[in-house]
Amino acid sequence: MEAYPKLPSELTKSNFNKIVNARNKLRESDSFYDLAIFNKKGIFVGNVAVMEVSRGISQTAFLGYKIFNNHWRQGYGKESVQAIIDIGFKDIKLHRLEAGIEPTNIRSIKLAKSLGMRREGIKKRSLFLRNEWVDLVMYSLTTEDLGIKFNSSDLVHKKRM
Repeated sequence: MEAYPKLPSELTKSNFNKIVNARNKLRESDSFYDLAIFNKKGIFVGNVAVMEVSRGISQTAFLGYKIFNNHWRQGYGKESVQAIIDIGFKDIKLHRLEAGIEPTNIRSIKLAKSLGMRREGIKKRSLFLRNEWVDLVMYSLTTEDLGIKFNSSDLVHKKRM
């Protein structure tokens, strides 16, 4: 989640469209899928993503989400992360989604737990942020957790979206 507020002039559909155009190639290559989150007034309040899609034998990706802090505690996180989870499993045909969360990010940990994600442990010094390597608490979901049948035909790489 963002640690600083965004100006209303920065949170526009136009700015987001620029981001979408830059990421279309990643989506077409089946490596990165993201969604914008807008409030009812059409203001861009954050985004969610399925990133670093790994096919082959793992069918795994990382889950990312960011809500600008001036829009926290309004339900955008839970609703949008649930939507990208559904897309990850049902449309992109993943078997597993993982979220790495800094141990001090209590709100994000609560969100992961509220979505049924399971804590799997701490990944030591796994991400370079703010000029240092930070630990991440790993949370995950699999198709089995959600009662979704994973078919062997899902292992074949196909353009999903």
